[in-house]
Amino acid sequence: MNIAVIFAGGTGTRMHTKDVPKQFLSMHGKPIIIHTIEQFEMHEKIDKIVVACIKDWIHYLENLVEKYNIKKVAKIVPGGSNGQGSIYSGLCAAKEIADAERNIVLIHDGVRPMINRRLIDESIDSVEKYGSAIASVKVKETVLLVDKQNQIMEIPEREDSRLARAPQSFWLEDILEAHNHAIQEGKTDFIDSCSLMRYYGKKLFLVESPEQNIKITTPEDFYIMRAMLDAQEDMQIYRAEDR
Repeated sequence: MNIAVIFAGGTGTRMHTKDVPKQFLSMHGKPIIIHTIEQFEMHEKIDKIVVACIKDWIHYLENLVEKYNIKKVAKIVPGGSNGQGSIYSGLCAAKEIADAERNIVLIHDGVRPMINRRLIDESIDSVEKYGSAIASVKVKETVLLVDKQNQIMEIPEREDSRLARAPQSFWLEDILEAHNHAIQEGKTDFIDSCSLMRYYGKKLFLVESPEQNIKITTPEDFYIMRAMLDAQEDMQIYRAEDR
């Protein structure tokens, strides 16, 4: 079984929204979180979807799932106090709905709606072959590694550098095992799943993410996403006119 675990537990302080968490902001007539969920809903290789959501917004999300006729969402659970906690909450829910065989989980940001079919396909294939799949893009500028005083410590070669994105995909039992180790050791500050898995010695394999697969974190990201959706609609119109 292939399960999408979408975490949408953030409040969006960098988006400067006062009343509505960023994942529920409307874009092209529907909330960002629905745009994201629909990418997995429409993919035939995704069997179930789990969402870790802000506790006070769970009922609101349940209504959205019904409104937009989402069928694959099997569980909506409260998120944790941070990203690591929200992912763990979603993974535990995934374990409850998983079948007896080995299960793949695709861990994805609720505010990263521009994922495409190819990336989902390649993530599943990579886990089946290698045990992991970390979506990434090549860097276009020089990366600087600095210390706490902002002094440059290292400048890695650009061709050897990547930016990690999502989904980050694994066998469910492997990623849950790493999370349980972290809980036992009191480690709660891993920035993402690949950092957690790397810390516990797991081998990680990359899949190429499309450039437009951005995370909607700031107002600038919001406008970039809107521009990309506008461009997609324009392309559909132009193609129809050319027929």
